[in-house]
Amino acid sequence: MHVQEMLRTHPHVRGNVNDALLRCIEHCFDCAQACVVCADACLGENKIELLKQCIRLNMDCADLCAATGNLASRRTGTNEAVLRMALQLCAEACRACGEECRRHADKHEHCRICAEACRACEAACREAAGTITPRH
Repeated sequence: MHVQEMLRTHPHVRGNVNDALLRCIEHCFDCAQACVVCADACLGENKIELLKQCIRLNMDCADLCAATGNLASRRTGTNEAVLRMALQLCAEACRACGEECRRHADKHEHCRICAEACRACEAACREAAGTITPRH
């Protein structure tokens, strides 16, 4: 990914990058992709009825991760209150999705991998949220 390189050159960042937020952006996009692939792989499994909740949480998590990654990438202007809430919501979506994927990890390798991506993204979002101070 080129996130670090791009943000370091942003005129409103001027090299002063929030490293926790940078890591979070990368984890968000990685997790979004893992969740999309996991949902699709679940659709290809034989006992799909057992994976409905997993698919649902994968899709929700993928959407929230992508949206959060996009919000966190925007450095022109400010919207810290919304960004902080998005990071917290993304962390919760990752927690729920990761938990569900772990339930299937012994049978489906794609769920194990997705659970790892969710765990890493959840931690990165929680860390990044702690660095965001909304301005009033």
